[in-house]
Amino acid sequence: MPARPAKLGKKWMEYQGVRNWDGLLDPLDDNLRREILRYGQFVEATYKSFDFDPSSPSYGTCMFPRRSLLERAGLPETGYRLTRNLRVTSGIQLPRWMERAPNWVATQSSWIGYVAVCQDKGEISRLGRRDVVIAYRGTTTCLEWLENLRATLTHLPGAGSDDLGSSCGPMVESGFLSLYTSGTAGSPSLQHMVRQEISRLIQSYGHEPLSLTITGHSLGAALATLTAYDIKTTLERAPELVTVISFGGPRVGNLKFRQLLEKQGTKVLRIVNSEDLITKLPGFVINDSNDDVPYNHSIHVAAGLPSWIQKRVEETQLMYAEVGRELRLSSRDSPYLSGFNVATCHELKTYLHLVDSFVSSACPFRAKLQ
Repeated sequence: MPARPAKLGKKWMEYQGVRNWDGLLDPLDDNLRREILRYGQFVEATYKSFDFDPSSPSYGTCMFPRRSLLERAGLPETGYRLTRNLRVTSGIQLPRWMERAPNWVATQSSWIGYVAVCQDKGEISRLGRRDVVIAYRGTTTCLEWLENLRATLTHLPGAGSDDLGSSCGPMVESGFLSLYTSGTAGSPSLQHMVRQEISRLIQSYGHEPLSLTITGHSLGAALATLTAYDIKTTLERAPELVTVISFGGPRVGNLKFRQLLEKQGTKVLRIVNSEDLITKLPGFVINDSNDDVPYNHSIHVAAGLPSWIQKRVEETQLMYAEVGRELRLSSRDSPYLSGFNVATCHELKTYLHLVDSFVSSACPFRAKLQ
């Protein structure tokens, strides 16, 4: 990635998706590439900061102090300052005998990421606005894996369905919603922490051009989508442009949830590796070609199914819809990735490598990396 990113200036809203990235994805605009990689590095910092050692008494926590986290995670000159650490809590109720299980098995609440705000005047000038970023890591703990397996859809609390024309209403994956909304007496929910911190930052900076970019990998990508929806729904002074940059994210909700995101103006850019199994889960995606979708051109369609089968699939609460715009990449296009497997295709470093190399669908991989 070039050492000196270009000045975005008045075009910053285009790179944040105000026009749904039309004309910027194929071929991939170099400025957009740099911005995607920059946000990917914020996610990378969450992995580098997380204590993965199951034998450590601090397993599941952040290893670095807030003030020096970005620097110690390899990002010394971002121009951003961390304002809050974020934790996620599983809603799965463990039996009492599990209290004696190893720490890595029974950890219910763990560090998942952070909120940071751009403070450097030079970077604010380059970006064309002050940017707030929320960065989330992917699945790490045992209970998070169990939550991921709760693949059935559940109704989204507080989301009416009358104006969307369906008694079904917006629904999202049960496990993701549980991780976003669950809390304990000693650890408030991720939802509560995010609302509180973003409200505080809006109070401080809402009078100036402000963007909110929520980025994550894997589980973090799903939580980023839920966070964006929640902020746009509940905060009266939420930034007009709330953007999700999603790396290797699973499906999150049904068609009505996607319509709700589009109606509220939430912008989602999904970076997808065709060889990554996680992006094809959970559930099924049924043909919704009769739906008037303004910017989703990446539906994975189970075409040709009789209507009665589609209805049965709906009743299983496993019928999902993709959200936002898609930047589709492929591990097979890289000469540097040989003998790849399910795990490597899903790794964040693979995604960043593919983004850095992608030119266009006609020329998917440039000969020399910058």
